[in-house]
Amino acid sequence: MPRFALKIEYDGAPFAGWQRQKSLPSVQQAVETALGRLQQPAPTIAAAGRTDSGVHALAQVAHADLTRDWEPFRLSEALNYHLKPYPIAILGVAVVPDDWHARFSARERRYLFRLLNRRAPAALAAGKVWQVAHPLDVARMQVGAEFLLGRHDFTTFRASECQADSPVRTLDQLDIQTIDTPLGPEIHFHVRARSFLHNQVRSFVGTLERVGAGAWEPEDVRTALEARDRAACGPVCPPQGLYLAGVGYPEDPFG
Repeated sequence: MPRFALKIEYDGAPFAGWQRQKSLPSVQQAVETALGRLQQPAPTIAAAGRTDSGVHALAQVAHADLTRDWEPFRLSEALNYHLKPYPIAILGVAVVPDDWHARFSARERRYLFRLLNRRAPAALAAGKVWQVAHPLDVARMQVGAEFLLGRHDFTTFRASECQADSPVRTLDQLDIQTIDTPLGPEIHFHVRARSFLHNQVRSFVGTLERVGAGAWEPEDVRTALEARDRAACGPVCPPQGLYLAGVGYPEDPFG
């Protein structure tokens, strides 16, 4: 059976996360149901990462084995038709080798976190950003972020229910920038690593917000990291500003 890679965009608000669940809606279930309209039994898909409830994706990647040798464009069009009215879009489809795996073949994951820094309510961006009304010092936040780069034991910055075998990860990028948008100033966090722990990015952002607000010193981030204690973490920020922005492979299957 031919294997197809799928590049998927979605609004995570209506879903209880990516992963299929018995009694709650999930992105995986919606895509598999759409695939089930094209063949039976519906194939099971595997994704590069399992986003949590309320987390969005600009370019999630999954793969599926199908019985029919679809032309990629026609498959994307068929899936988008059957995904209506869900806020999910298939951005691209590619034929990949039988041993290619959306999760295990990936070499990096990239996340974007959007923080809207204004006092007025977020009428248009509601559900898409984390809104913080008080001023934030981005330069202080970036200094604090530098302590997190590299290979560390990130016990402080992972959820207590995290199922990863080890808390050790290598963080390759954590850049913070202010973006002027029509909706107001946004602070964007660009985070990149081969893999992440459960709630790691949201733990970073929530902690760095405290630095930007002046409640923490930048050096307190290093102290928290070295504590290797979940209790030393700052507040975990809400999920709605988080986006899976992309997945990197040795060769881009989508060209």
